[in-house]
Amino acid sequence: MKFPLSWLREYVDLPAATAHEVAEKLTAAGLKLEAIESVGDDIKNVVVGEVLSIEELTDFKKPIRYCSLEVGEAAPRWVICGATNFAVGDRVPVALPGAVLPGGFEVGSRKTYGRVSDGMICSARELGIGEDHSGILILPAGTHLGADVVELLGLRDDVIELEVTPDRGYALSIRGVAREVATAFGVPWRDPADIEPPAFDEESYPASIADPTACDRFVLRSVSGFDQSAETPMWMQVRLSRAGMRPVSLAVDVTNYLMLELGQPLHAFDRTKLTGPIVVRRAEPGERLETLDHVTRELHPEDILITDASGPISMAGTMGGLSTEISGESTELIIEAAHFSATGTARMSRRHNLVSEASRRFERGVDRELPLYASWRAVQMLVAFGGGTADPGLTHAYVDAEPHTIVIPADHPDRVAGVAYGRETVVHRLEQVGCTVVAQGAAGGQAGAEAPADLLDGPNPAELLTVTPPSWRPDLTDPNDLAEEVVRLEGYERLPSVLPDTPAGAGLTETQRLRRRVGRALAAAGYVETLAYPFIGARDLDGLQLAADDPRRRTVRLANPLSEDEPLMRTTLLPGLLKTLVRNVGRGFGDVALFESGLVYLPEPGAPAKAPVLGVDRRPAEDELAGIAAALPRQPLRVGVVLAGEHDRSGWWGAGRPAGWADAIEAARIVAREAGVEPVVRADRHTPWHPGRCAALYAGDELIGHAGELHPRVVEAFGLPPRTCAMELELTVLEVALPGPVQARPVSAYPVATQDVALVVPAEIPVAQVETALREGAGELLESIRLFDVYTGAQVGEGNKSLAYTLRFRAADRTLTVEETTAARDAAVALAGERTGAQQRGA
Repeated sequence: MKFPLSWLREYVDLPAATAHEVAEKLTAAGLKLEAIESVGDDIKNVVVGEVLSIEELTDFKKPIRYCSLEVGEAAPRWVICGATNFAVGDRVPVALPGAVLPGGFEVGSRKTYGRVSDGMICSARELGIGEDHSGILILPAGTHLGADVVELLGLRDDVIELEVTPDRGYALSIRGVAREVATAFGVPWRDPADIEPPAFDEESYPASIADPTACDRFVLRSVSGFDQSAETPMWMQVRLSRAGMRPVSLAVDVTNYLMLELGQPLHAFDRTKLTGPIVVRRAEPGERLETLDHVTRELHPEDILITDASGPISMAGTMGGLSTEISGESTELIIEAAHFSATGTARMSRRHNLVSEASRRFERGVDRELPLYASWRAVQMLVAFGGGTADPGLTHAYVDAEPHTIVIPADHPDRVAGVAYGRETVVHRLEQVGCTVVAQGAAGGQAGAEAPADLLDGPNPAELLTVTPPSWRPDLTDPNDLAEEVVRLEGYERLPSVLPDTPAGAGLTETQRLRRRVGRALAAAGYVETLAYPFIGARDLDGLQLAADDPRRRTVRLANPLSEDEPLMRTTLLPGLLKTLVRNVGRGFGDVALFESGLVYLPEPGAPAKAPVLGVDRRPAEDELAGIAAALPRQPLRVGVVLAGEHDRSGWWGAGRPAGWADAIEAARIVAREAGVEPVVRADRHTPWHPGRCAALYAGDELIGHAGELHPRVVEAFGLPPRTCAMELELTVLEVALPGPVQARPVSAYPVATQDVALVVPAEIPVAQVETALREGAGELLESIRLFDVYTGAQVGEGNKSLAYTLRFRAADRTLTVEETTAARDAAVALAGERTGAQQRGA
């Protein structure tokens, strides 16, 4: 909502407050400030002049006029002008030499077209009051010569722009904003809708409502003998322009002006173009309408229409039809004001991608009582400025609607805000909003009204209030809405900042600690955390080369996805990580190591396809909650990493090392160790990894994830760098296995004893299998084991490989002897030989 401050001051007795002070008050009341613009301050030395003579210069390709102007000085001014819409005797704005126009444009005397132009005749756009640059701005006859145009037209002003939320439709009008400003400053205000329309017994034009769900009030008034040549008053044009609307013609400008002032959209029909009675109804199959924007629209059965005997003539509350448009020959006008369904208007506007100023207001809720008053004001203005005659008739079709009442404990706002406002303050603030407030049981109270049971814990019945919200506040529907009104008008700054009590011993759970440790450990290892949307598409699953029966293809489909290309909830973290990696590589970052932790969504077999949609009027029953839970997918937490490029950077110190499958496995080990688990690594074949470079990771006998190099087809499908590696691990499994707080191993003060061993094993035996056997065979004295060499060649025989390990032994209570460490080493070698066929090299 955009409006000049001078328009607001017309209805509010504001003190000497600046636009910024007004904006601060409105912001404190919950209306968000979008912008403040000071206009007209930079316009200087523009005066009213009268055209004395016009000399047509015919030596040029376009019309050029040399005009003599009287501007209140002794001698006339001569000015070159290319516009042709003015004549001798017209009064126009003249920028004299030394004048400044909006944007800092300075006007001086200059020679052009063979003449000296001693100033400039201005258009509306050149004065900053609109976009019309088709001709000169013609001022009313009799305007005082030499008068300052800025003061005459009220061009110096402050324009405030508010961002109006969907629940504050009343603020899309000067009337609504004036009420808020008057309340904020504690000053009186005048309601522009506070008029008394005359009563008429006869109809203005026959009309009826066929569908009460589409419209519950429809008002028509008529004007005869309207002069279409009558111009919109300059002050109205300026206000419309300041509010962001283009002046068009008097009839259109009056309806737009009143919509901005009162918040009630209006529409004018040419009476001579109507055929038969008007009916407000829903569209019928196959109906079409050409709207004012010259687009022929196929109408939907739920569209709300204004029709006559010829069919649809207007999309109600959105845009009129071209067939009944006001034209330059229209002298008989029908003014329509109505109250249309907010939901129906909103859906129609979105269905046709047709958003208008009228639809913005209707979909937020318009005052149901306004049509009678707004239509009469429109008639008065058209008669006053357009020379017409108000016809003695009124068409008023309506559907009775019971006023909505809310029963609220007087101290409910106190309990919501944690502030003791008191009963008098609550009643005063609600009455300022426009509510009618009576004590329940008093004269005039609503019989049978009851407060919600959950609000009756504290007060006794004598402290209950029956509140009837005003017609302009359809958003006030329950006690909490009323509490919000009291809180915002009393000031959000009054709300205390109270920190919740923290019970002794409370803090992060072990699961939360694990998640934080995992993130820190991966970051310390050189990985950068990313966050991707949890949405994927079928194309992503195809890119991973998943088989048709792969469980990861069983997904949850969103009812209203952000993108039609990604309508599914992810069942794996890899698509998001891989697309992020591609984006980074495409921007010149070739050496990438990324990680993400997040939920995946795995629907259970046999689960309901859709969760039940429950109302908000009560707490769901246990069976309803169970139904929702049954429809929800399983949502385990996973950690994934992707690597590409160099893992160890190259430089002057030497060649680097490319990231490989072993780095992806080590990332899994980093994660598992934070949970106190040493994962068992086994060779595996699992899409989307390379069948020969894929490892399955186990915690005991439970599979926790996979790691390795991605399949070349996956690399090609996603456009990844060659030999990209990845890991995905289910952190939820490790969280379940947590024994409690991870205990640090005691540090022994005794020296370490090392033993090296080289084992020859068949080439197909995984290294992890050999290491597991050595670890178990060495017993409790083993502190760590490290593979430091892998050799294949003639010395170990074809089809074999040599694995060299360093075993570190240490005891917590003594210095180990050579006999003890040798015995532990031999036991480790023996178990490895038993399980893998390993033979000690050189033995």
